[in-house]
Amino acid sequence: MMRVVLDTNVLVGGLIRPNGRLGPILRRLRDGDYTILYAASSLEELVSVLMRPRIRDKYGVTDGDIEAVLALILVRGEVVSVERRIAACRDPKDDLFLEIGVAGHADAIVSGDRDLLVLHPFEGIPVITPAELLQCLDQADE
Repeated sequence: MMRVVLDTNVLVGGLIRPNGRLGPILRRLRDGDYTILYAASSLEELVSVLMRPRIRDKYGVTDGDIEAVLALILVRGEVVSVERRIAACRDPKDDLFLEIGVAGHADAIVSGDRDLLVLHPFEGIPVITPAELLQCLDQADE
């Protein structure tokens, strides 16, 4: 089974637009098609973004939605202990996803963020788009 790091933007996009192009990422996670790698700090960032008033108001994100996505990550995920700091990304906040990927021996880091995508591959780990992840999962199903 693929071991994947999902950038916060992918998780947020899948949650706020379940019928959009990122919705299948969360559905495939729920179905157990891959394992999400995470660290406590990545969950904190996710909650912080989802708690922003403009996100909550514009997309109707509720406490229940936040609890549901966290529960999904905890059930279908694997916590990673980041031991090595990495400073490789133009946006220093995105280094966290590289750190999780390296520490967790990820099969892929998934992001829609160009700051991460330009680093493909990073220390041998593919940095791919959500669409590319879905292609990989579809091929694994065949």
